[in-house]
Amino acid sequence: MIGAIIGDYVGSAYEFAPTKRYNFKLVTPASSITDDSIISLAVADALLQPECDYKERMLYYGRKYPNPVGGYGNSFKCWLESSNPQPYNSYGNGSAMRVSAIGWAFSSLETAQIEAQNCADVTHSHIEGVRGAIATATAVWLARKGYNKVTIMDEVEKLGYKLDFSIINIKPSYTFSETCQLTVPAAIRCFLESTDYLDCIRMAVSLGGDADTLACIAGGIAEAYYGKRYVNKRLAKRALATLPADLLGVYRQFKARFIDNQHTARQ
Repeated sequence: MIGAIIGDYVGSAYEFAPTKRYNFKLVTPASSITDDSIISLAVADALLQPECDYKERMLYYGRKYPNPVGGYGNSFKCWLESSNPQPYNSYGNGSAMRVSAIGWAFSSLETAQIEAQNCADVTHSHIEGVRGAIATATAVWLARKGYNKVTIMDEVEKLGYKLDFSIINIKPSYTFSETCQLTVPAAIRCFLESTDYLDCIRMAVSLGGDADTLACIAGGIAEAYYGKRYVNKRLAKRALATLPADLLGVYRQFKARFIDNQHTARQ
């Protein structure tokens, strides 16, 4: 989870001021967690409860923190403000950015994929919104289980994404997009081409797109693959320092239960 939070934190400064530079400043005065981390931790909190209710937890934290850096997407904001929130058939990348916890919390890939769909269906009921969530959770699950990048790529492609492109080739024309179709394959490709966690984050942000979400998705996979000892401790400390106390508590509880002790994974 810390990989996704750091990715969000680093990418936040470049969401609306995109860069194509690989050696950009990792931390700026504008760096902060965004809605990506808030809703990712809402999902994590749902997984900590005896009865997992993604909708209830997303509504709770989304309404508690209604004005995150960068704001919520318009459709999600309307969903939060509705007296009767219903799925709105979205294929936005919000369904994918919030599921890294699901990739950690379950002992079987099939269950993680089902739960990713359940989490997406609360809001992003479009087939592409669901695909983005399942693909991200699948990549995290396989990465933390020790599968190699070839296997991860193959399993994601079975879900319907084509990953036979290179970052260097798409980078010149890549622009801001909030869709799963353009965000998720690019984020996963950044992970596949990366040499370490930080390289993955730099590639994702320097695409010049939806930087916080690209890096949140890619960073969550990279942490699971490379291991927490390869995650920059200074960046982790800075990112966690921007979390409200209750969300920091959720992160610590989730880490202790599902990441530090894998044998406690939900069945």
